[in-house]
Amino acid sequence: MIKFESVSKTFVMDGKRKTIMNNVSIEFPSGRSVGLLGRNGAGKSTLLRMIAGTEPTSSGKIVSSGTISWPVGFAGSFHGELSGAQNCRFIGRIYGVDTDQLIKFVEDFAGLGVHFHLPIKTYSSGMKSRLAFGTSMGISFDTYLVDEITAVGDASFRAKSDALFKNRMKNSGSVVVSHAMGQIRQLCDSAVVLEDGELIYFDDVEEGIKAHEINMKR
Repeated sequence: MIKFESVSKTFVMDGKRKTIMNNVSIEFPSGRSVGLLGRNGAGKSTLLRMIAGTEPTSSGKIVSSGTISWPVGFAGSFHGELSGAQNCRFIGRIYGVDTDQLIKFVEDFAGLGVHFHLPIKTYSSGMKSRLAFGTSMGISFDTYLVDEITAVGDASFRAKSDALFKNRMKNSGSVVVSHAMGQIRQLCDSAVVLEDGELIYFDDVEEGIKAHEINMKR
């Protein structure tokens, strides 16, 4: 369960105030895969960070039950001087999981070869994303936050990522940001639409997609 209690979020950019959320109270049920829909710049990635606890609300609060991942695929917390394997071990210790098991899983999944044992600063953005997705999926969470990450890599890696994500969803929930409605239909069973500071939940994913597409045509 993820519950928003009178949540507002605003930014001031170039002297202008931008409202992401305006006094929102809503609940995402436990165990559901929720597609987060909205226009470019609506604040979807900001909302994910707020749920993760890495971005503060302007007012109100977000409460949750169970464990929540960081935004899947986010590579910003990796230490550039450490190798992929060393970063995995560090993250594993933070989350209290078997670090050797996590390293083995990520090495097999990400397919980085010798680069897995080289410093992160030598990685391309695609390599960092593969490492980040593998690390995220290598730890069991009750809810996964996903921001377009399965679009990373070639067709083979995307198919492998989709299959892994679906396997995790057998026992977990998620909040998924994607501009591909086919992917939302494939991965999600409900939806929320972020528009003009409001967040509306749809128990049926098709109803959510329809509302989003109407907004996009306005």
